[in-house]
Amino acid sequence: MKEIKFSLVYRDMWQSSGKYVPRKDQLARIAPVIVDMGCFSRVETNGGASEQVNLLYGENPNESVRTFTKTFNEAGIQTHMLDRGLNGLRMNPVPADVRELMYKVKKAQGVDITRIFCGLNDVRNIIPSIRWAKAAGMIPQGTLCITYSEIHTAEYYIHMAEQLIDAGAQEICLKDMAGIGRPVMLGRIVKAIKSAHPDIVVQYHGHTGPGFSVASMLEVAKAGVDYLDCAIEPLAWGMVHPDVLTIQAMLKDAGFRVPEINMKAYMEARSLTQSFIDDFLGYFIDDRNRFLTGLLIGCGLPGGMMGSLMADLKGVHAAINGNLKAQGKSEMSEDELLTALFDEVKYIWPKLGNPPLVTPFSQYVKNVALMNLFTMSKGGKRYEMIDKNTWDMILGKAGKLPGKLDPEIVELARKNNFEFFEGNPQDNYPNELPRFIREMEELGWDRGRDDEELFEFAMHEKQYREYKSGEAKRRFNKELEAAMAEKHSAQNLPLPDISRLNQLKYKDAELLIAPVSGRVMWELDFDDRSMAPVPGTRIRKGQHLYTIQASFGMEHIESFLEGRILVVEKNQGEPVKKGDVVAYIEKN
Repeated sequence: MKEIKFSLVYRDMWQSSGKYVPRKDQLARIAPVIVDMGCFSRVETNGGASEQVNLLYGENPNESVRTFTKTFNEAGIQTHMLDRGLNGLRMNPVPADVRELMYKVKKAQGVDITRIFCGLNDVRNIIPSIRWAKAAGMIPQGTLCITYSEIHTAEYYIHMAEQLIDAGAQEICLKDMAGIGRPVMLGRIVKAIKSAHPDIVVQYHGHTGPGFSVASMLEVAKAGVDYLDCAIEPLAWGMVHPDVLTIQAMLKDAGFRVPEINMKAYMEARSLTQSFIDDFLGYFIDDRNRFLTGLLIGCGLPGGMMGSLMADLKGVHAAINGNLKAQGKSEMSEDELLTALFDEVKYIWPKLGNPPLVTPFSQYVKNVALMNLFTMSKGGKRYEMIDKNTWDMILGKAGKLPGKLDPEIVELARKNNFEFFEGNPQDNYPNELPRFIREMEELGWDRGRDDEELFEFAMHEKQYREYKSGEAKRRFNKELEAAMAEKHSAQNLPLPDISRLNQLKYKDAELLIAPVSGRVMWELDFDDRSMAPVPGTRIRKGQHLYTIQASFGMEHIESFLEGRILVVEKNQGEPVKKGDVVAYIEKN
């Protein structure tokens, strides 16, 4: 029976759950454990928004990528990144010279495969990247953005795959970003590709949001798929991807050859990932992203944007209710607003030309829907607030829309004296590298190894400036304080002493969180065992730190890293509640 290999989408696990991704030091800790699991032939290490996110919390993304890929390179595990084609690693189009430089930089940083997609499935935005990636020594993976409509049939995607293979794509990915691709249709696509091109590697990426993806994985496996993207708990399922344990067991029972999983390493990776959530990442994860929902079937929004969507809803919820109240109408709960937003997306999507709902076009459609709800809540009409990026999509500046625009949208463009564009989208965005090179020389900024700092500046100009000035880190610390305060207030938990933590350089500290309620019993090797450890006490990874005397018995806690105690919040014998910070640890 055919062999199926697994890829761990560790980057996407975080991006589909919340706003931020792990720090460089956290990635360095998890990488060897992923290798020890023994079941992953590939790991998604970077790309998409993740490198912009590094800048947003004040970390150099180039160092982060090199750190994460190094362990996998040495172990012979392939690394892959997410590449938005015309948009590179950001939400808006990128000049051709910056796009071309990206592949040279990422290859030098240890990334093997680039998963190139266009949010409109316009192959003109993918084909140049295939050429540049091959020239840089990377493997170009042409990508089909899967969605479900009268336009997006199996035949539509089979034809697109043929175009990408003719252009030099060595692999094809079915990127089922919302998980709404129907299993049988996906199987038909894979079977057609593998029948015509048996040597072309095919990989399936399906989010679990609406619940189809496990069935889809079985169908594409039967059709000849080579790789399946999987996740691991505690971030699997919900808006993310199926857990590798489930998929391995399902395929093994179906007679496929699949790799064995080192369960000791799996549990360690699971524990480490949870520690990253407890550290700071969990403060930016909406709890609802942990659940599947059939509501996504109708609107087709991807799991990867649910974190930002929930943040947007919170921002506009009060304003919409204020408008409704002023008109004597009933206010909406968050769930009612979420359902209304999904319904509005479903309604306007075909009117906007059926763009596949993937970054950035899913955000554009969502934004139009959200602004429609806002303007209608105060008695206005639809489409009163459409931003420039969305108009660029409507007018064809980002590529050709798969479907036809509604006459109402065409008329609105005419009233605004907007012109539709039918040429090559890249022509709208001329080369810019010389400008960035000149400015770096004037500022005395190093272009970095393999021009990686130049690339980062040119790709994420605003965020890179704020990273260099320190403004990004200052803003992130304020954002973290606010997020921690909100979450602890909502859960009726005591708020950690942020000021003390900031004095000790928060980026160098890890939180030791009580997993259960009870009484703290410290058991480190101090001179006086009746006392808690003093600041500066050294600890080893795997060392027994303390015990919580809980109602059900003793809960023993081990250290998840090497380092030293910075601050102790709970002394010997003190009561703790689940979620309390017991201590802060500085990692080595």
